[in-house]
Amino acid sequence: MDLRTRIAVIGLGSDSRRDDGVGRAVVDALRERAADRPLPPVVGLATCNGDPKRLVGLWHDADLAVVVTCAHAYPGEPGRVVRREFGAQGLALPLRGEPYDPVLDEAVELSRTLGRLPGRLVVYAVQGADPSVGTGLSPTLAAMVGSLADRVQREVVSGWAPVVP
Repeated sequence: MDLRTRIAVIGLGSDSRRDDGVGRAVVDALRERAADRPLPPVVGLATCNGDPKRLVGLWHDADLAVVVTCAHAYPGEPGRVVRREFGAQGLALPLRGEPYDPVLDEAVELSRTLGRLPGRLVVYAVQGADPSVGTGLSPTLAAMVGSLADRVQREVVSGWAPVVP
């Protein structure tokens, strides 16, 4: 079996700004459950603290990149999850009222300029409740980590297709 598909799962955000750490928490949950519920061998798990250049480096060879991030929208609906999927040619700004992450937008534009967009980009933008400095997620987002990790796991399993010679 030839494994040609590379999948990057990236938790975007800082764990020192409360709910901004939801992406990292999802990646940590996927790592913790790997013994019982392994991901395909082509999946790489990583975190990014908000540096757009690092984000580009994490996804540039991927056929599928799945990014989990805390984002903001107005009016606020803490815990709301918006899933957006983009092909390499079909990247667009969020729709009005959707959660928004400027780091992600900057990384997409940089990737587009450098020709380093992933084949497909799936973003799970989770609207946060608490952006203050500190550690630990708000109760609303902490309660969602397991189910969000389940969604990401289903996403990568369905996006992985081994090439059989």
